[in-house]
Amino acid sequence: MKPEEMEQYVGILKEFAVQYGLKIVGAILILIIGRIIISLLIRFLKKLMKKTNVDPTVSSFLTTFTRIALLAFVILAALSTVGVETTSIIAVLGAAGLAVGFALQGSLSNFASGIMLVTFRPIKAGDLVEVSGFIGRVKEVLIFNTFITTLENKLVIIPNSKVTSDAIVNYSAEGHLRCDMEFGVSYGDDIDKAKKILVEIMASDSRVLKDPAFTVAVKTLNNSSVDFVVRPYVTVDDYWPVYFDTTEKVKKAFDAQGVTIPFPQRDVHMFQATGS
Repeated sequence: MKPEEMEQYVGILKEFAVQYGLKIVGAILILIIGRIIISLLIRFLKKLMKKTNVDPTVSSFLTTFTRIALLAFVILAALSTVGVETTSIIAVLGAAGLAVGFALQGSLSNFASGIMLVTFRPIKAGDLVEVSGFIGRVKEVLIFNTFITTLENKLVIIPNSKVTSDAIVNYSAEGHLRCDMEFGVSYGDDIDKAKKILVEIMASDSRVLKDPAFTVAVKTLNNSSVDFVVRPYVTVDDYWPVYFDTTEKVKKAFDAQGVTIPFPQRDVHMFQATGS
């Protein structure tokens, strides 16, 4: 390389260094300091969410999203310091984000619903619930889907947007349920005796809660029976065992003490038509 060409290149480098050197150094400092500040903010955010018992799934998403957003801001600030026009870059990113949003509209709806579910926790793992027509135990609540194991031991995967858009019945929320049962006796039987038998069965069952107290009362004077309503309060896990056991105990007790459980019947009166 000739000395004249060398001097020319050196002059160009000096001019570039004078014009852009400080800007490049400033951009590098912005990147370094920005990353340090982001790390401190993310660490503080994690501690804050852990202290306030935020769901781990939400915590992970929020920290990742915040880190990416802050890092993008720092990079744009560094490029702007160098002299790069960032307006067009922001416009392109905005248009791309809008297009992706339209393409993933359903997934974003599930995602937003998932954030609501894990934040407000209307249901949680282990709860017995009725959601979107399915009854079962909540196995897991994730960002996009909720997993429910039905009473038939089937696994149902429900999009979170459907979970939040429909009514949610949480049978486990109050810790106990009222078990509604009805038993009929004949009109010829002593209803006081029948009521005493039902009360004794309820009082002798340790699974029946004392508070709230159970109810045994005459509900309906039906066509062929006097119907009693029996309403004990039990834990969620004891609901069906108490229901089935009580039905069996009532039948055996009524049979043993001569109380009749009537079956539907109808009296038919026939009239003989006389000839003319």
